[in-house]
Amino acid sequence: MSSITEVIKKRILVLDGAMGTMLQRYNFTEEDFRGERFKDYPTSLKGNNDLLSLTQPNAIADVHRKYFEAGADIVETNTFSGTTIAMADYNMEDLVYELNFESAKIAKYVATEFTNKNPEKPRFVAGSIGPTNRTASLSPDVNRPEFRAVTFDELRIAYKQQVEALIAGGVDLLLVETIFDTLNAKAALFAIEEVKEEKNIDIPIMVSGTITDASGRTLSGQTVEAFLTSISHVPLLSVGFNCALGAKQLQPYLKRLSSQTDFYTSAHPNAGLPNAFGEYDQTPEEMKNLIEAYLKDDLINIIGGCCGTNPEHIKAIAQVVKNYKPRQIKQLA
Repeated sequence: MSSITEVIKKRILVLDGAMGTMLQRYNFTEEDFRGERFKDYPTSLKGNNDLLSLTQPNAIADVHRKYFEAGADIVETNTFSGTTIAMADYNMEDLVYELNFESAKIAKYVATEFTNKNPEKPRFVAGSIGPTNRTASLSPDVNRPEFRAVTFDELRIAYKQQVEALIAGGVDLLLVETIFDTLNAKAALFAIEEVKEEKNIDIPIMVSGTITDASGRTLSGQTVEAFLTSISHVPLLSVGFNCALGAKQLQPYLKRLSSQTDFYTSAHPNAGLPNAFGEYDQTPEEMKNLIEAYLKDDLINIIGGCCGTNPEHIKAIAQVVKNYKPRQIKQLA
C-alpha cells in the first residue's frame, strides 16, 4: 500500500468529519453507553463517547464507513478523550490502553476494507490525540495565577500510554489536535518522540491547533506564527488548525500559516459558527464554497470537518478538491 507521505504529494487528502455529531444521531441512552460489561458501573457513563468503541463498536465502525463512503482518505480514531487525565472524569483511567487499542483496530479494519476494494485510493487511520481537559500553561483558579492543575510530566506520561496503544492498534499516523495550549501539545509530541525512539519506528504526525476567537490567538495566547515556531522543531507531516471557527473565519489564519511553513498544511473547520442553541446550520454546499476559496489560494494539503460536519459535508468537500492540485511546499533539506 502507498504510504501517506507518497499520496500527499499527488493530491489533496480529505479528512473525515465530526465523530460526536454522528454519534448524537444514535440517541444512545445511559444503558447503551454501559452495555452489558459496564451495566453495574458506579459512575454515570453517558457522554463518554470513547467508551462506545467497547460497548457499541458497530456504531463506531459504521461512522467510519460512512465517512469513507463520502470520499474521505483519512478517518480519525474515536479517542479524542483517550488519556488517563480525561478519563478520570468517569473513573476509567484503567481502561485507557484498551480504549485506544480497540478504537484503532476498528478504524483500521474499516480502512483496510475500503483500500482492498479500491487499491488506487488507499485509506488511512489517524490516531486522534485530544488536548485533555486540563491546561499546563494557565491556572484554573483566578485567585491563584501560579497554580497548575497538571504538570508537563503528567501529560507526557498520559500521552505516551495513548500513543503506544494507538500504534499497537494499527494507526497509520498520529493527529495531535484541537490544541488550545501549546505546552500540552509539546508534551504529546515529546511522548511521541519517546515512543518512536524506544520502538525504533517512524510514524507521520499531524498537528492541529485551535484559534479560539477573532483575536487570532490560541487560548494560551499564541499567535499563528508563535504557535508554528513552538512546534516546528519536531519532524511533522502537517500543521494546521481545526475547531472553534468556521471555514470563513479560519481562512486568514491559514493564509498566514501556509506562507510561513515548509510542512504540509491541514484544516478541519467547524460547519460555521454555532447558533443560539449551540447547533451548526451551515449546509454542505455553503461549506464547500468556502473551502473552495482555500483551494483557489493554494492554502491546503489536507482538508476535513470538525464540529457540526457529517458525511454530506465531507462528500461535498471531496468532490470539489478533485478539481485542484495540492499546495506545493519547498522540499526540506
